Amino acid sequence: LDNVFARHERAAEATRRCVRHWGLDIQCRIPAQASSTVTAVRMPEGHSADALRAEILKRSNTSLGNGLGQLNDKVFRIGHVGDFNDTAVVGVLASVEMGMAVCGVPHRAGGVDAAMGYLRGNAN
Repeated sequence: LDNVFARHERAAEATRRCVRHWGLDIQCRIPAQASSTVTAVRMPEGHSADALRAEILKRSNTSLGNGLGQLNDKVFRIGHVGDFNDTAVVGVLASVEMGMAVCGVPHRAGGVDAAMGYLRGNAN
């Protein structure tokens, strides 16, 4: 069980590093309280999380969680639980980065590289 929890935390940290590289905000503003099960990513003002999620689903068959309640259409959620290995982490993040480019969401390219750098340096 410790290995499972560690795998989830690695995936979460790789995801957070990627999101920060993109220049987007993570909904959880206190890093020590960030979840190792899901990362909610805030969309830049004027951009639709739901439109981005739909484009990513259409292009890469990757399903992201939606924002709930007041966060509806303002965030998308990336889960990192279950059998979510390094390849899955990189694949999801690449799908998001490509989707943002297609949808015109402002971001700094190369977030996937930031995630891979973390995963390489923290191999199981």
